[in-house]
Amino acid sequence: MDLLVAESVSVKFGGNMAVIDASVNVAAGEVTGLIGPNGAGKTTLFNVLNGLQSPVAGKVLLNGIDITRAAPHERAQRGLARTFQRIELFGSLTTRENLQVAAEIKRSFGNQDQESAAKRVDDTIEFVGLGAFADTRADVLTTGQARMVELGRALVTKPKVLLLDEPASGLDADETDVFAGLLAALAAQGLAILIVEHDIPLVMRACDRISVLDLGRIIAVGTPTEIQHDPKVIEAYLGSPVDAGHG
Repeated sequence: MDLLVAESVSVKFGGNMAVIDASVNVAAGEVTGLIGPNGAGKTTLFNVLNGLQSPVAGKVLLNGIDITRAAPHERAQRGLARTFQRIELFGSLTTRENLQVAAEIKRSFGNQDQESAAKRVDDTIEFVGLGAFADTRADVLTTGQARMVELGRALVTKPKVLLLDEPASGLDADETDVFAGLLAALAAQGLAILIVEHDIPLVMRACDRISVLDLGRIIAVGTPTEIQHDPKVIEAYLGSPVDAGHG
């Protein structure tokens, strides 16, 4: 089931079309990739999905409900969470405190879940592998650890759909492997995940379905194998067929 759908979305800046009639489906239990060259319109389309950018045409549906004009906090209330390309943590707070902030905001939405915010925070910290750094200030964490805090902060809100903006940026090979495993585990739990990422081996390994954006238009949609060998994608972005899981 597609939980998040962008349907024929177009975005215009001044006289320039940044996104043109683009459609993307993000299904429950799957990791969907959105890739393409710099300037293709990925961030703009991503911002339409999370509510930071309004389209001039098209619509966005979350679990069948039209949220095209909904504010970001309204989308969060309905189960949409995101991370940022530029790490946006509270540096003076610990890992646990960063997650607690998100958990308390979620509780203020009127969530009736009986599970305590504190337990949800602790469980999430263990899931993302930061148990040893739960009481460490965010501003002294490594980039890889900070990325996991961001992921944990999104997950502690118990989203239905997770949007990840360049989540592997700054990760080393081992951290990227761990992250790929976390994505698989989250998808297995039924989460719908959209990842915008330049790490093509990670995308090919982690994603069930991939949409490719070029010059504002979706030029291909398919499995990793199909995308690797699509002539339009090779010409516009990959340059040569990519062997999944290898650089």
